[in-house]
Amino acid sequence: TIPSVTSLATSLGEFPPEAVIFGRSEVMQSLRDRMDKVASANVPVLIQGESGTGKDIIARMIHGLSPWRTGPFVKVNCPAIPGTLLESELFGYEKGAFTGAYGSKPGRVELAHRGTLFLDEIAELDLGLQSKLLQLLQDGQFCRIGAQEDKKVEVRVVCATNRVLEAEIESGTFRQDLFYRINVVNLQMPPLRERKGDIPDLVAYFLEYYNRKYNCRARTLSADLMSALQKHHWPGNIRELENLIKRYVIL
Repeated sequence: TIPSVTSLATSLGEFPPEAVIFGRSEVMQSLRDRMDKVASANVPVLIQGESGTGKDIIARMIHGLSPWRTGPFVKVNCPAIPGTLLESELFGYEKGAFTGAYGSKPGRVELAHRGTLFLDEIAELDLGLQSKLLQLLQDGQFCRIGAQEDKKVEVRVVCATNRVLEAEIESGTFRQDLFYRINVVNLQMPPLRERKGDIPDLVAYFLEYYNRKYNCRARTLSADLMSALQKHHWPGNIRELENLIKRYVIL
């Protein structure tokens, strides 16, 4: 059975308020301005930053602010799908393309038609898939596995990575020509340790959110505790802070 577009196109979910997402730091304010400008233009966007900095939310916001917001938002988590399956997952296949292909199936590229295709952790794609993605970005065409001819698709591509792609190019694991294609506009997410002034607002938001979600009444954090949180290095960034507050609320 072919999954419906809605089941694969992630719902945009509940966003934190913009004041919480972008906080007070100068670096996040300029990121917001850049994001607002780029959202309406149909150019590829590359979001870079450490794990847990909120790249996923920014990708969803770009879609929500774009002229294609009524179309699907289709997310592909590249490392979560084994390499052998990733090609058929992305580009789809025709009946009989390989053993077990009893019918034809559209890939996620097709499902994202007139919407946004979000490729999370793009550096995980192998070189063969990188060249197919390059073709998609160059001429809006791709080929299902086992098909004789190319299909055309209109899709806005947003990519994210926690790796330094220039270093991946040096080591030969990432195509330079693909990097130039996806890096038309670059959004750099700062780590939480560089925006410590935003920690109190993030704590207040997560505390209120999880108290409501789990029907709890966890107390506001003391000033001492808040100052300890602001001194912490946060290797897991906002995701680490969120999980800490979630645990605090539940326990």
